[in-house]
Amino acid sequence: MKSYTDFSPFLTDQRAPRDNLKMLLSCVIPRPIAFVSTISAGGAPNLAPFSFFNAVGSNPPALIISPSTRPDGTYKDTIVNLRAVPECVVNVVPYAIRNEMNDASYAFPPHVNEFEAAGFTPLPSRFVRPFRVAESPVNMECRLIQIVPVGDGPLSANICIAHVLCFHIADEILLPDGTVDVSRIDLVGRLGGDDYSTTRDRFALPKPAPPRATPRM
Repeated sequence: MKSYTDFSPFLTDQRAPRDNLKMLLSCVIPRPIAFVSTISAGGAPNLAPFSFFNAVGSNPPALIISPSTRPDGTYKDTIVNLRAVPECVVNVVPYAIRNEMNDASYAFPPHVNEFEAAGFTPLPSRFVRPFRVAESPVNMECRLIQIVPVGDGPLSANICIAHVLCFHIADEILLPDGTVDVSRIDLVGRLGGDDYSTTRDRFALPKPAPPRATPRM
């Protein structure tokens, strides 16, 4: 294995938040993308992608997404909607909808319906008010558990912890054991800048066996 010997330190408290963001986005890769559907207090649908996203538990099944506060200090529609209507649908993003997902990331005014603006088909959910995305092969209906603010002001985090109430899995990617066929779902991940990745290239690492006990001398 190669060892690294020369490192350049970057003290985060001596850097602008934007520079720290760029460093994080280039180091923490690839990041899965949550295509999050919410609804406003007045009933306006919203759809937006977030790469500060992951699974965090299974009892109950839970996800986190973190809509960062905008550089001007205002809040994104997703966090505003979740505070008003604590429900969402987290949809996955396959390669086939990469361009439309990117279109939906535009900072539209709150009254604009991103389903219509980006050409997505809304599907009714069973347990929550926000719509599912028909073009996504996995939809996860969620109820908000808690919002945890991290910092304040521009680029601060708003960690939203959500309980997954129901998984909707497209039959064509469902395996007999009840899991998803990762070779067919073809998801994309977020890298730094304008770059993305796919999950097409994979390798397997079997779980290691327990180490053998060292014989006593």
